[in-house]
Amino acid sequence: MLDLPRLKRIRLMKRPIGQVIFGHAVLTPNYNLLPGIDIRLEGLENVPEEPVIFAMNHTDRFNYFPFMYKMWKLEDRYMTVWVKGKYYEQPIVATFMELTSNLPTVSRGYVITKDFSLTIGRRSTEAEYDTLRALVNYEVDPDRDSSTVDVSAIPTELFEKKRNILGVDFDPDRCSYAQGINRVFNEMMAEFVRLNERSFELGLDLLVFPQGTRSIRLPRGRIGMMEIALRYEKTIVPVGCNGCDLVYTGSLPIGKAGTIVYRIGPPIPYEELSEFHIDEPYAPFTAEAEHEHRAKFQGAVDLVMNRINDLLDPRYQFSDDLRSTGVSGTSRFM
Repeated sequence: MLDLPRLKRIRLMKRPIGQVIFGHAVLTPNYNLLPGIDIRLEGLENVPEEPVIFAMNHTDRFNYFPFMYKMWKLEDRYMTVWVKGKYYEQPIVATFMELTSNLPTVSRGYVITKDFSLTIGRRSTEAEYDTLRALVNYEVDPDRDSSTVDVSAIPTELFEKKRNILGVDFDPDRCSYAQGINRVFNEMMAEFVRLNERSFELGLDLLVFPQGTRSIRLPRGRIGMMEIALRYEKTIVPVGCNGCDLVYTGSLPIGKAGTIVYRIGPPIPYEELSEFHIDEPYAPFTAEAEHEHRAKFQGAVDLVMNRINDLLDPRYQFSDDLRSTGVSGTSRFM
């Protein structure tokens, strides 16, 4: 599973050996021989020489594989990808993720649902999750009062049992449940930020799905990518992925015959986002930063999502209500 010790032992490489081995052993035969997949990159000339953040729509489990493969083969570029923490539940998959230099993202939702499962011995119901999420959110929101959340239907063991939560000790005599969950999230995200900094030092490109959850139709973007991009003044390159969901239709990383088109838009340098610049230092993913600067983070990611939308076939463009058409509820986390 994903916990703080696993995050701390991730070692990124300038030339990720796991990506090279997987590319030669699996992707090259799959794309070029059996069954053969036509992967097209339009607008490759838009990619600057320096490392960038690629911002792409997320239609299926594997729509980053063909893009990474082509950038490796054509440009000798390597990248690291933000992936969900739930993919680290199975040891084999977790090992693959580490060897291929992926960066596991953490969310308060993941910490809540994973701790609930480990402590109570079952998955939370949607109602239980909603209550706990409100409790955790209110604890860090100066405009809300966490004591107003009715937790009478929540197993008391969550609030009373001393335990280790994903690598961080929790003592209910010293802090509340909500404070404990937020502490775990903060410590894990600090390590996640450190890994992003390391990827920049190594000269790796970063690939992010700003929408978060998979969805055929493009939903509104989430703010996480911009917390990193604005803090480290990175250039963003929008990419529209078309057709990959028709090639990767199952849960195995083997595609069937088809055509995938990646349209690469003009880069968005940090200077172009001047209206969203934040002139004071901040720590990405902290409650303080998100409370103070959410409007700028959201405005910037909205701009990026509009650029991605322009690169998509109609089938993949914005949903009417800007909501995800993919996985929902606690299934997003486990």
